[in-house]
Parts: sequence; C-alpha cells; structure tokens
Amino acid sequence: MSGVVTLTEPRPGVALVAMEDQENKNTFTDALQIGLGEAFQEIAADERYKAAILTGYGTFFCSGGTREALLTIQAGEGTFQAEGHPDVYSLPMDCPIPVISAMQGHAIGGGLSMGLFADFVVLARESIYTANFMKYGFTPGFGSTRIFPEKLGTALGGEFLLTGRTFRGAELAERGVPFPVVPRKEVVPTALALAENLAEKPRTSLVMLKRHLTSGLRADLPGVVERELAMHEVTFHQPEVKNLLMSRYGT
Repeated sequence: MSGVVTLTEPRPGVALVAMEDQENKNTFTDALQIGLGEAFQEIAADERYKAAILTGYGTFFCSGGTREALLTIQAGEGTFQAEGHPDVYSLPMDCPIPVISAMQGHAIGGGLSMGLFADFVVLARESIYTANFMKYGFTPGFGSTRIFPEKLGTALGGEFLLTGRTFRGAELAERGVPFPVVPRKEVVPTALALAENLAEKPRTSLVMLKRHLTSGLRADLPGVVERELAMHEVTFHQPEVKNLLMSRYGT
C-alpha cells in the first residue's frame, strides 16, 4: 500500500480497506488514489477474499477532490479522471467481489460518490454526507449523476446533486434511505457482520452474480462520465467557480 491505505483480513475471507490519510482528511491525493488502486488490485487477485469493506478513519470516510486538483480543472489543465488512476471513484463497483462501504465518517463530493458505488452501504447517524459540487458552482462529476439516483432514488438523489446541501445520517434515516444508518461506533461492526454472511458463499457465485447485477451500471457509466466531462467544460470555467473554490472550499 501507499502508506495511507491499509489492507487487512479481520475475518476469514473478508478484506478490510482503510483510508487513513489524516493529514489530508482522506481527500483524493495521489497517495490515497494509488493506495486504493493497489488494495483493490490485491483483493481482485487473491481468491481467498469473498467480500471487502471500505472504510475511513475517525470522523472521516473520504473528502473527495483536493482544492488543488479542482483549481487545476477550473484552469482547464485537467479533469477528474486523473492520469494514472482515472476511475478511483468506481473501484468498489469494479472490484469482482461484493464491497461494503462502511461510511463511519463524513463523505463529501467524490468521496460520497465512491462510497455509493459499493454494493452495500452503511452510514453513521452522526456523520455528514454531501454532494457539494454545486456549492462551488460546477456540475457533478465522478459518475455522481448516475449513481446518486441509482442508490438514493430520483427525488433524494436529485436533491443531493442540485442543492449541494449537507445531510446528517440521522436525517437520511428519516428520509428513508435504503441503507442501515447506525451510531458511528457500530458502522464497521455492522459491515463486518454482513461481510461474514457473504463470505459463507462460494467466491465464484458471488463474482458471477455481482457482475450480472452491476452490468447495466457498468455499461452506462462511460457515457455518463463523458457527459459529465462535457458539462465541466462549460460550468467549471466560470469566473465565480474559482472565487468560490478559493473562499469556501473546506468550510
């Protein structure tokens, strides 16, 4: 791993990927993206694994793009498909075995998108969840325009994307999200219990069924990302976007 991502086996057949870049609050730094890519590559290659859990540290799950990366996109010098690791956000979907996002901490922007690309999601009542792209004036990326309606429903998914507002896990539970929403200390144990259930099944059967269940999403995603990038060509380069990124990012 890269030093900010660890891979352990807390139960037989269960891989636990922990993002632990405390210095950068689990934003998509190069180190975090490389570490995630290495971890999921190792999981895919090791046939003893039957289920995987993706989690963060403390009060942070994943905080999405760095301000530097977003300013680079705003300046027309890059896209959210970073060179070398273009599809980090969809790693949970691309993993051949079922993945559980144990979002014990705050999940922001592309970090929340990545969490939603998992097969199962567990949220914390205390944590915040936001697709804050429009807070800064640019349209969503990271496959968000496809995965939010897919996992949250058209109404709530659209509200996340259009308003850019922040939700507590407890509020999402009241809104009827189709995921367990538990106290933060129970998020990883809840994910472990589910992973142990999955690990009782044959790996081949899990792989084949996941491939079938995600086939539509995987087929749609390249076109969705292409359209998101086209919207970015218009929305990211507005002058107010740079001002908002400089004044609001991280607040």
